[in-house]
Amino acid sequence: MNSLLEMTAVQLGGKIKSREVGVVEAAKAALAQIQAVEPAVCAYVTVDEAGALRQAEAVQKKIDAGELTGPLAGVPAAVKDNMCTEGLLTTCSSKILYNFVPTYTAEAVLNLQKAGAVILGKTNMDEFAMGSTTETSAFGVTRNPWNLEHVPGGSSGGSCAAVSANECFYALGSDTGGSIRQPSSFCGVTGIKPTYGTVSRYGLIAYGSSLDQIGPIAKDVSDCAAVLETIASYDRKDSTSIPRKDCDFTSALVDDVKGMRIGIPRDYLGEGLDGEVKAAILQAAKVLEEKGAVVEKFDLSLVEYAIPAYYVIASAEASSNLSRFDGVKYGFRAKEYEGLHNMYKRSRSEGFGPEVKRRIMLGSFVLSSGYYDAYYLKALRTKALIKKAFDKAFEKYDVILGPASPSTAPGLGESLGDPLKMYLGDIYTISVNLAGLPGMTVPCGTDSKGLPIGLQLIGDCFQEKNIIRAGYAFEQSRKYESPKIARDAQAAAGYGGAQGGPADGIRNRIAETAGKEA
Repeated sequence: MNSLLEMTAVQLGGKIKSREVGVVEAAKAALAQIQAVEPAVCAYVTVDEAGALRQAEAVQKKIDAGELTGPLAGVPAAVKDNMCTEGLLTTCSSKILYNFVPTYTAEAVLNLQKAGAVILGKTNMDEFAMGSTTETSAFGVTRNPWNLEHVPGGSSGGSCAAVSANECFYALGSDTGGSIRQPSSFCGVTGIKPTYGTVSRYGLIAYGSSLDQIGPIAKDVSDCAAVLETIASYDRKDSTSIPRKDCDFTSALVDDVKGMRIGIPRDYLGEGLDGEVKAAILQAAKVLEEKGAVVEKFDLSLVEYAIPAYYVIASAEASSNLSRFDGVKYGFRAKEYEGLHNMYKRSRSEGFGPEVKRRIMLGSFVLSSGYYDAYYLKALRTKALIKKAFDKAFEKYDVILGPASPSTAPGLGESLGDPLKMYLGDIYTISVNLAGLPGMTVPCGTDSKGLPIGLQLIGDCFQEKNIIRAGYAFEQSRKYESPKIARDAQAAAGYGGAQGGPADGIRNRIAETAGKEA
């Protein structure tokens, strides 16, 4: 039998249900792995060790009483640090929220807790989800478990790195322009961005309100389907939430793609795409074709306009959403200031990082008088045209297949020096958010450096089952693998089960930083 930490979330849930593994035992194993791996990977901002063990004991009692019977009951999970958690620090990896403790919990996290999840802590991210590398966090850089000199992607890099390094069994991320799918590709895990409105955004600290969507990150498609089924719900507290009759995503876990029509955009295979990534994507398409899918290439127009349209819209919405962080009611406030206006200016100048400031300024510019029509309205019209192009494609195809990123994970420090180059790295993921579509990344190989490559599957609105079915069928052709750092930590701890105790050495890294910065 695999070691406890090598299990998928669904496998562990089954062991807990059959009383082969205790919930506290599983939580302690995950906490021990965090203690072993975290100094190198830095996937977490906050680890709630005492809270996780309390949750584990409470969940075990409910399982024993027959109150919790779901597939994820008792399974330890992590949450991206832009989702509010009552009584637990929520920072968006920003100095401006270094001490913010919410009084309520995000609806998606609440749905997990109702299903018996044990929340281990909050994962690192690019500040306010603005970035593609998890290097813009105010609380340290997260590293890729496959190679510590490379980035894990972003903005949900902490969640993806934590799953990859076996520091949790699954995690929640948020996706505004590829922030689940791109780091999933870089870290060799599976991630789903559902159709906009499927998962409540209540309690998700907003970046781009018309683009943000919460989704699952896990080791395989089965786990992602089970988690998505758990967190999907209509929520009257979220005006963009959509009531869906069919959220039975696990029913699509069948190894059968006979007759499925799969389209590969030629625009996604052209200039700028790494040769090894292209070869892996085409090989994955061949696997699905051999299983009975009908695969062909086609032209998907307007791809070159997706990035400028996205960054205009997202930055405009960010400049509006982030205006609430002013040093008045919560978060960071400058120590020295003269009058209210100066306090706003100093608090925001000192509290926000360079990338967040860049996007706030860009957003304020495109919304300003004289530029609103030229930029913002034009971007909205482009967004509508991109949606039409996808609608036309989905008249012919069930699934669109392509890469999640033009290359594998870049080295640390390579992207931040050239923001435009970093923005261009989102070329394959951004359109999905602009059109409100579901998308998923599944590992499909490694390059010559041993870094993971991710296959992206895109479906029509509310057709998550198609991408889950295609992803599951492809997944049967290969075995999931953890990076060496995760396996070495498990070997050093000496467990095939969980002999490791709780992670006494884990401290909240923010507490130390906050003391210096506040």
